[in-house]
Amino acid sequence: MRRHARTFIQFIWTAVSNGFWKGFFSGKIYQGEFKRVCLPGLNCYSCPGALGACPVGALQATLDSGKFSIPFYAAGFLIFFGALLGRFVCGFLCPFGLVQDLLYKIPVPKKIRTLPGDRVLRKVKYVVLALFVILLPAAVTGIGGQGKPWFCQYICPSGTLLGGLPLLTANEPLRQAAGFLFAWKFLILAVVLVASVFIFRPFCRYLCPLGAIYGFFNPVAVFRYRIDRDACISCGRCTRACPMAIDVEKNENSPECIRCGACRAACPKGCIHRNVLD
Repeated sequence: MRRHARTFIQFIWTAVSNGFWKGFFSGKIYQGEFKRVCLPGLNCYSCPGALGACPVGALQATLDSGKFSIPFYAAGFLIFFGALLGRFVCGFLCPFGLVQDLLYKIPVPKKIRTLPGDRVLRKVKYVVLALFVILLPAAVTGIGGQGKPWFCQYICPSGTLLGGLPLLTANEPLRQAAGFLFAWKFLILAVVLVASVFIFRPFCRYLCPLGAIYGFFNPVAVFRYRIDRDACISCGRCTRACPMAIDVEKNENSPECIRCGACRAACPKGCIHRNVLD
C-alpha cells in the first residue's frame, strides 16, 4: 500500500508539474511567468509540458553568464528544499525518478542489486556535479563570452526524454537538424533506460547531480529517519529491503537514501521513524 501511495504521488506531481498539455501537440515550450520558478525535481525546462524550471538548469544558467555571477536564487532554492526534504525529492517529486521506477517493475529473470565497483561508481555523480554543473559552465566561455549548460547539453537523459524527443517529434525542422549531439544524448538515455530494468534507479545512484546536492542534506533535513536503537533487533530486513542497497541499520540517513519507505515497511518492530509525521 505504501509503495502504491508513493507511485500515486509521483504520477500526480509529474502530471501537475508538466501540465502544459498543448505543448506536446504544438511542439512549443511553455514560456509564461511560472517558468521563472524552479521545481524541486529534475524536470527539464525544455519539456513541452513543463510549467517550471529545473534547479540544475537554473544553476548553470547563472554560472554560464561569463561574469561568475553568484547564483543566489538557484543556490537558495536547493538549500531550502535540501534542508527541508533532502532526497525525499528524489523519491517523490522527480519525474525522471518515476520513469526509472516504472521500468524497474518490468519482470526479468534476475535483478542486479549493485554493480561491480558500486562504491566508486556512486561518487561519479559528485564529479558530474563539480565538473559539468559548476566548474565548466563557470570557467569555460565561448566566442560570445558566455558558457554553456554542460550537464544539460551533453549528459542529462531526463532532458532528452522529456524535452528533446517530444520536441523533435512535433517539429520537422528540428528532426532534420538533429545531429551527433542528439545521437550521443540518445545513447546515454537508452543505456540508462535499459539499465533501469535491471538496476533500481541507476541514474540516481551514479550520475544525477541533483541527487548529489540533496544527498548532502539527508542527515540534517527536517524530513529524515530515526532508528529506535533500543527496539532494533538487528535482523537486517531493512537493509535487504532497501532498493538503493544502503546499510540502513548503520546509516538510516545515508546520502543515497531517497526516502522510499521500503525499510520502514520491512521492519518487524516498527522501529524506523520519520522525524516528522510520526
